[in-house]
Amino acid sequence: MRSLYTCGLGLLVALGVSVNTTFGQNNTEGKDKKTITQQNWHHLDPKKNKYVGISTDKAYNNLLKDKKMTRVVVAVLDGGVDINHEDLKGRIWVNPKEIPGNGIDDDNNGFIDDINGWNFIGNASGANLNQTTLELTRQYKLLSEKYKQVNPIALKGEDLAEYNNYLKIKAEFNTKYEKAKKTYDLFQNFAANYIFCDSILSSVLKKKDYTIEDVQALKVEGNDQMNDIKKYMITVLKKGINRQEFTDYKEYLESQVKYKYNLDFNPRAEIMGDNLETFDKYYGNNNVIGPDPEHGTFVSGVIAAVRNNGLGVNGIADSVKIMVVRVIPDGDEYDKDVANAIIYAANNGADIINCSFGKSYSPQKQFVDEALQYAQSKGVLIVHAAGNDAENNDSIVHYPANLDTFGNTLINNWLTIGASSAKADKTLAASFSNYGEKSVDLFAPGSRIYSTKPFNKYGTMDGTSFSAPMVAGAAALVKSAYPSLTASQLKEILLKSVVRYPKLKVLKPIKEEGKKPEKIKFSELSSTAGVLNVYEALKLAEKYAVK
Repeated sequence: MRSLYTCGLGLLVALGVSVNTTFGQNNTEGKDKKTITQQNWHHLDPKKNKYVGISTDKAYNNLLKDKKMTRVVVAVLDGGVDINHEDLKGRIWVNPKEIPGNGIDDDNNGFIDDINGWNFIGNASGANLNQTTLELTRQYKLLSEKYKQVNPIALKGEDLAEYNNYLKIKAEFNTKYEKAKKTYDLFQNFAANYIFCDSILSSVLKKKDYTIEDVQALKVEGNDQMNDIKKYMITVLKKGINRQEFTDYKEYLESQVKYKYNLDFNPRAEIMGDNLETFDKYYGNNNVIGPDPEHGTFVSGVIAAVRNNGLGVNGIADSVKIMVVRVIPDGDEYDKDVANAIIYAANNGADIINCSFGKSYSPQKQFVDEALQYAQSKGVLIVHAAGNDAENNDSIVHYPANLDTFGNTLINNWLTIGASSAKADKTLAASFSNYGEKSVDLFAPGSRIYSTKPFNKYGTMDGTSFSAPMVAGAAALVKSAYPSLTASQLKEILLKSVVRYPKLKVLKPIKEEGKKPEKIKFSELSSTAGVLNVYEALKLAEKYAVK
């Protein structure tokens, strides 16, 4: 999930610095380092192949050859999507009632020129929100201004409860900020050494994209400085750290200190200037790509990349259109925007909404709750990523959450998805995935997933962010084959058709680096003890359709 990035840190390990975090993961969200050589392993069949895929290829080859398919719309609520990507051609939703570029709200839905969706984190002048703070930071600042000079002895009732919550948030903020600042400071020395050595080697080798073999073959006899540089960079490269990894992590650390935990940073006030407590609906712009569409492009490729076109990746669903709703900045999303995005998707024909994001606090939860209930009334299925903190969602709430104010289930048309790995062994549950015997419905591939990246590129990432679109894509495929199915039926079919591993002992996802994980039954991690399977879902859907 974008707001739960744990971009890695073997860089500091390469320096001999002991830190409780990881790096060198090919821009991943989770922290699985196991190499999977089969790029599209998640499409394979667990019985026929050696990977616990979702049997997409088997479904197309055996069940869908002559099947008439109906178009299904999946709304991707994310940070933006590269709608011009070569492998997403023909897969982007187009508003049939809107005339492009005429500056008129042709369909009278309140949004001018919303051709491919809408951007709720921008303004009418075209400026877009990118970097922002975490919700933890926003809540700490808000409560600090209210309570930092208050005598707690005089507080009673709700005020006392809020004050105690403030103390909890303050402690959490200080701990996380101090850790981020310490890591950032440690990184500076490494960064200086890396940049110096990298520039020397690039000059000597006469190329920027050199390999470890290039460095090892370099003749440096009699040159002590070059010998030291060679040894240093070989050590770094053996950790799987390249220039892109270094740059990504450098930006990640800087964003932590400069933006996410910066109490004085408030770009929304400047760009949008709205009141987060007021649920106004018509704001933003039609720029659905945004400043950084990597995450949303990757999610969209999992769902809908064109199959068998000779390009990088096959999506799950052929007859699908991606409605792009930009709502996730580089930082925590705002409840008001999420609620509006859900309503927009429901009002404009989305059958399924993919939510690959989450955060720890939800100050305007009522906005999101009402939007979810509205989406359910419109027959929309919501698919949500469980999170990448290796935490038990049964005891720690991650928002948006399918819970009302009393802790009861809010809507029925909701699925929460954990991340699985490629093998039916102790590693089946991805080491970073959140879990929950009650709160997580099923698992789907989320480790070493290969998909689309902006500017016609492709790459590998980890995260429950990519497990959720596996399920959204599967739901879209089933719905396109059997269009009469309701959202509640789709949910039931997906849950009943999982490949179950109830007795398999797996390593419990663990948050603390260096701590040995315990083995538990896979059945303790979700309500189904199962992994998504498209082939079985389609077989079951046939029975539902003929009832």
